Amino acid sequence: MSLQLYNKKRNFKDTPEPSGKQKKTASKLIFVVQRHKASHLHYDFRLEMEGTLKSWAVPKGPSLNPKDKRLAMMVEDHPYSYRNFEGIIPEGNYGAGIVEVWDTGSLSDIDNSDTATAEKKLIAGLKAGNLKFTLHGKKLKGEFALVKLRGKQENAWLLIKHRDKFAVDEDYNSEEKTPKNSAINKWLEKNKEHQKPIAEKKVTTALKKKE
Repeated sequence: MSLQLYNKKRNFKDTPEPSGKQKKTASKLIFVVQRHKASHLHYDFRLEMEGTLKSWAVPKGPSLNPKDKRLAMMVEDHPYSYRNFEGIIPEGNYGAGIVEVWDTGSLSDIDNSDTATAEKKLIAGLKAGNLKFTLHGKKLKGEFALVKLRGKQENAWLLIKHRDKFAVDEDYNSEEKTPKNSAINKWLEKNKEHQKPIAEKKVTTALKKKE
């Protein structure tokens, strides 16, 4: 995939999402997980490769329990500048809803190679449908894998935690790792899932005041 599809799906006169060309990080590769309340609440899992963010929608969110195999649907590449995006995607636009950063940090292969070597290994794993990597985030740490499902939907993958010192055996719920005062949670609490348009001004203000 390329940024052409990303740009084609969006009207940048009407959405605050960043447009952009491919841009490689100056030092370490990064990852970001964004919590996204659109028609359904889900998590967008993004890994930096080839100057873009390779992206998967994970309905249940990532897990640190190796027994969990989270469905991850690969979507279009996003620009590197999307790593910091938080805000409102207005009604009528693709992915309309509220976005906030849930976790972010650096990314490497499982051998923690230098950046250039790590990226080559990650790209090879992506093409092979068996991508292994290490995350250094605030919430997500240690080794993970993304494994493409064969014979299923074309873009269906599984996100799986490797068993290491960061793995847990208890139930892992991404929602429980989200601050109760997050902008999305404030909006959900206020609106109680009423059939109302998103209060863009109010939620934008909440995002700006977010600690």
